[in-house]
Amino acid sequence: MPAIQGFSKLSKQEKIDFLLQNYLSDFPQAEQILHQYVNQNQKLQRLHDEFIENTLTNFYLPFGVAPNFSINDKNYVIPMAIEESSVVAAASKAAKFWGERGGFKAQVLGTEKIGQVHFSFSGEHENLVAFFNQVKPKLLESVKSITKNMEKRGGGISSLELVDKTADLPDYYQLHATFETKDAMGANFINSCLEEFSSTFSAEANSFFGDSAEVEIIMSILSNYVPNCLVRAEVSCAIEKLGKTAQEGQAYAEKFVRAINIAEIEPYRAVTHNKGIMNGIDSVVLATGNDFRAVEAGVHAYAAKDGKYTSLTHAKIENGIFTYWIEIPLALGTVGGLTSLHPLVKLALALLQNPSAEELMQIVAVAGLAQNFGAVNSLVTTGIQEGHMKMHLMNILNQFEANAQEREKAVEFFKQHTATHSAVVEFIQKLRSN
Repeated sequence: MPAIQGFSKLSKQEKIDFLLQNYLSDFPQAEQILHQYVNQNQKLQRLHDEFIENTLTNFYLPFGVAPNFSINDKNYVIPMAIEESSVVAAASKAAKFWGERGGFKAQVLGTEKIGQVHFSFSGEHENLVAFFNQVKPKLLESVKSITKNMEKRGGGISSLELVDKTADLPDYYQLHATFETKDAMGANFINSCLEEFSSTFSAEANSFFGDSAEVEIIMSILSNYVPNCLVRAEVSCAIEKLGKTAQEGQAYAEKFVRAINIAEIEPYRAVTHNKGIMNGIDSVVLATGNDFRAVEAGVHAYAAKDGKYTSLTHAKIENGIFTYWIEIPLALGTVGGLTSLHPLVKLALALLQNPSAEELMQIVAVAGLAQNFGAVNSLVTTGIQEGHMKMHLMNILNQFEANAQEREKAVEFFKQHTATHSAVVEFIQKLRSN
């Protein structure tokens, strides 16, 4: 396949033509697929084209809602953008189940975010400490123009420390800063502060040390590991409310707790367990225009914070009460980024009654807990595939372009039969052969 110079400077149609000719010639539907959404709304398309580079078209995901969430005695309909079958259904079912048992409770435990200037220093440690103590006020003064508006909203820089990492890597030090960014996720704010820190630090070091030592700035960047930007969500009820009888509720609660215990001590299970949590979390994070990749990275790092990867959710039975909870780091924003640009993001936030960043943290954590409850509940009762494959049935029928009559018969048949892929294929083939 040919290389191309100046691809980014081509018009959108020129980009498409190049790809159709050189990379998609064996895919006759390509041109129709690339154009089917683009011409529906030119104003909206121009907006989307400016989100990223080399835009060809738009990639769509289903945008659904999970109703009946009671969080801190307030009712929510939660928006979810996700393609995986059964996620929205499971969240909705969990919302209804726990809504009848007191609802979800959530609280933000911290909102601190972190950024670092990474640098090398070849001189004496004591001299660097003396320099840092002298230059720290200048560093904070240097970012006043950046932090002014954030400070008006109650945020800003909460600490700035010198960290010695030379035991791990020779000559390696950090300027470690913590931030409060209020309703903004704060990535651009944090990175702007850090780059100003590095510029001032480097200039002052040259003057302070002269030729006696060398300071070299390596990089300045925020961290997506935010263990102190933490939210807790939980549900609880008397165990007898978990079954038709007290004995049944006790047995269910014990089995559920045992399943959570397994995820706490077995990494192979914990990864899949936490992936299910992220089905709920990512879908709300994406729907509200936040960075789900950053959230994923921080969450999984937090799951391994004690040196072993473990479950993000926990459960216990104590004095006849079943309690089930999650503590999870979530750096989210409700202003800035896509929140004021993407129409569906604006709609999602309006649907959530325009939450603050802290309120959104609580909502997202609850979505993760609800999703995990739905998954574990299925695993310890009917098994995960029964419900999942019934939801997946429509995807299989769509692959075979089933008509309305075939769909109706398939849905009715698989109410009483397990909907595996091979079983659906066999059913459709028999239906069409008669």
